[in-house]
Amino acid sequence: MRNRKKTRQVRAGTLAIGGDAPISIQTMTSIPIERVEETVAQINRLAGAGAELVRIALRSVESADLLRRIIPAVKVPLCADIHFDHHIALAAITAGVHKVRINPGNIGDPKGVREVVLAAKDRGVPIRIGVNSGSLNRRKYPGAAPADLVASAMEHVRILEDNNFNDIVVSIKSSDIMQTIEANRLFAAESDYPVHIGLTEAGYGLTCAVQSAVAIGHLLMEGIGDTVRVSMTGDPLDEIIVARKILESVGEREALIRVVSCPTCGRTDPGLDVLELAREVDEAVTVRFEKILKERGRGLHVAVMGCEVNGPGEARDADAGLAGIRDGKLLLFAKGEKVRVVGQKDAVAALIAEIEKLF
Repeated sequence: MRNRKKTRQVRAGTLAIGGDAPISIQTMTSIPIERVEETVAQINRLAGAGAELVRIALRSVESADLLRRIIPAVKVPLCADIHFDHHIALAAITAGVHKVRINPGNIGDPKGVREVVLAAKDRGVPIRIGVNSGSLNRRKYPGAAPADLVASAMEHVRILEDNNFNDIVVSIKSSDIMQTIEANRLFAAESDYPVHIGLTEAGYGLTCAVQSAVAIGHLLMEGIGDTVRVSMTGDPLDEIIVARKILESVGEREALIRVVSCPTCGRTDPGLDVLELAREVDEAVTVRFEKILKERGRGLHVAVMGCEVNGPGEARDADAGLAGIRDGKLLLFAKGEKVRVVGQKDAVAALIAEIEKLF
């Protein structure tokens, strides 16, 4: 049983982070903000896929001013990602951004920090502090150990606290899985600020998905983490898909549609392509039932198995499923009980018809 650490709660626009709020999914745009229409389209596409907060990199005061056009046109809260220049942060806050990512220790000017804090307080904008192993001050922390990452994060935290500001989210990341896990453990033991978790520079594709699942999933199972990002090279839409699967896997989200399938073995009829059948079932079930499931607030568990050993036996918890038999025949089953034998050509249609009986 997980025992999620109780953290403070902050709000980024309509999104609550920390406390008893659900663990949220966030990502970052990959298009320069100057391409406003493309940026808006990408943000709305990401929101439609499940992103609950989207971060945008800002490189100048002029780019921050573009937020005035973007914010009214999108459906999720936005976080401005800023480095070194506090004037950009001020412009972003004035433009109406919902959250700011800035390390106060990198601004250098205490007066600038105070100005950002006052503006953030006035607008109710939280500040995210982000510490990465790759950007750690190596003169001060030559070893870049987990304790060093935490010490650096706390330096930034204290600068904000000294300015009477506590609407803080902290992110401590590394490209090393164990370093990331240990640093977040140490921070969670020391502070109750909400934590943004992820694995930085995690690569692309399967490698990123696996490494991020290990790091993020491990921390979530230990009760650490209030918001997550999978940092994946490529289309940020893929980040949302992987993040959602991680949250579903640790029980933080219920999968709307869960299609499980076996890896197949020598028992599978040579004429049955389980992978192709699983893909066909997934697509058909999604098209037919996704809207209904959203409206009714329930999930659907479907199984595609290569033989009768795996289904309905091992898939007895599925709402419905198919299991290969032989000679082009499959067993249709529901709730662990055999329904009837169907031909391979009619299998998907028969499965859909059986699932319809549930509604």
